[in-house]
Amino acid sequence: MSDLTLKSDITRRDLARGRNLKAAAIGSPVVLTAVPSAVTAVLFFFFATSPPVAASILFLGMIITALGFVKGGLLTALFSYKYSNWKQEMREKIAVDGIKAGEIDWFRKELSHHEKRALREIERTDLLLGDAYRETLASRLTATRIMRSTRKEVQLTKRRKNKIRQLQSDNAEKFLAEIDKDEQKLNSIREEAKTMLAEAESRLQMIEAAALRGGGVANSELALKRLNERAASLPLALEEAKMAETILKEMEEENDEDAKAE
Repeated sequence: MSDLTLKSDITRRDLARGRNLKAAAIGSPVVLTAVPSAVTAVLFFFFATSPPVAASILFLGMIITALGFVKGGLLTALFSYKYSNWKQEMREKIAVDGIKAGEIDWFRKELSHHEKRALREIERTDLLLGDAYRETLASRLTATRIMRSTRKEVQLTKRRKNKIRQLQSDNAEKFLAEIDKDEQKLNSIREEAKTMLAEAESRLQMIEAAALRGGGVANSELALKRLNERAASLPLALEEAKMAETILKEMEEENDEDAKAE
């Protein structure tokens, strides 16, 4: 979460608000139940010598504790709802300039069960491949969100066109021409996002295949480099896996030649 403070539209105050909402959701039933219970226990201890008073304190304490638990549950539901809205708001702000690999955890609910499991397994076995998988997942999420948003915008532009036609304004043709330009731009962006999505999904499959084959031939120079361009070039981890395959093939060919020579 601390990385998000580098974004201009996300402040420390935003992050503190999220922490406070989460703490309130967890702590409300605990506090509203523990405090009456503790007060009841203390009063019961001091008035234990007077059975009628102690019984009254115990009875009232149990009622207040039960009410506190119910109220705490209602507050938990309220703060959980607000926390969910806060997370959604943060996700929208994060995704404005594209989702980064380090921000994937904010979008886990948008990952499929297979992608979550594959990410966990790949990161456990190969950190470099895990980094490449995160980068590609970020590309996939970004492309999916762009397609979803452009689809909504195209639908809105069509509604605007219909309204303008119904109004029959003198400037209707001019407005329609401008809306047509916007629609063309949206469709162009959507097509680019579709291409990006197809590429990302293909690359995810390639990384998963490389992980299954076991790209364990680590190159220290490649491992130190970062993945700077997600969509323009093949991840270094895949290059490493290809190098491993090439080396294995050459070794097998040499073994075959040696066997034939004997």
